[in-house]
Amino acid sequence: MRYPAFFDTVPRLRVRDPLAKFLGAIDDGVIEYGYVDAVKLAGHSCPTVASAYWLTHRALAALYGDDLAERGAIRVEFRDDRAAGVTGVIANVVSMLTGAAGDTGFKGLGGRFERRKLLLFNADVPLEIRFTRIDTGAQVDVAAQVRQVAGDPGMPALMQRCLNGEAGPDESLRFGALWQDRVRRILIDHGEDPAVFIVRRAGSPIPGVVVEQDCDRKASPVAPSCSSPPCSAHEFPGYFGETEEAPEPMRPGQV
Repeated sequence: MRYPAFFDTVPRLRVRDPLAKFLGAIDDGVIEYGYVDAVKLAGHSCPTVASAYWLTHRALAALYGDDLAERGAIRVEFRDDRAAGVTGVIANVVSMLTGAAGDTGFKGLGGRFERRKLLLFNADVPLEIRFTRIDTGAQVDVAAQVRQVAGDPGMPALMQRCLNGEAGPDESLRFGALWQDRVRRILIDHGEDPAVFIVRRAGSPIPGVVVEQDCDRKASPVAPSCSSPPCSAHEFPGYFGETEEAPEPMRPGQV
């Protein structure tokens, strides 16, 4: 399988899964994930998939330090509804990495290893996602503002040409290259940029917090400029964490 080389330069995530060890799936129970695993799960690489992977990586590092995070022992709460915007896409990646699941998750064995009711939505949390260690109760709140990393200005028009079937092979390749270059910059150049990836211990002050009033949900404190992904689906019709609107298709006879 061929993919952009930068996928393999994104730091990998190692977690400990007692269920995997108990059932003999992995001898020591240690599972290692890379960004490419998130891409395989989602079927594409975009700012949303990138932020889902990296926010989880950063959150678990904040919660566990040098220790391996325990997969299946982490509760994840999303501020938005599962059907809002790109929340469901993010939740799929977060679930894979943490083991947290909703009502359809693993029911456990003998009162152990249950994964259900660890993935929650419409939560009263200040940022996009809250991660909680079940064993200690420690919590971190996270959000991504990928709009801080601008795409190539020609990308929206090129995207529209590709979607309309008007782009030639070279243009299609150029669009893919420009798209992935932005993902690369988000993960590699801005992975530790606090303006792009916000990680806060629960209860700590969040500088510059504003109250957003124009979303399709109750007003709640969020990071400045509104975090990405969008707060409601109408801001972007796809699953890419974008805010740029593609131009309207040209009508017949229009130049």
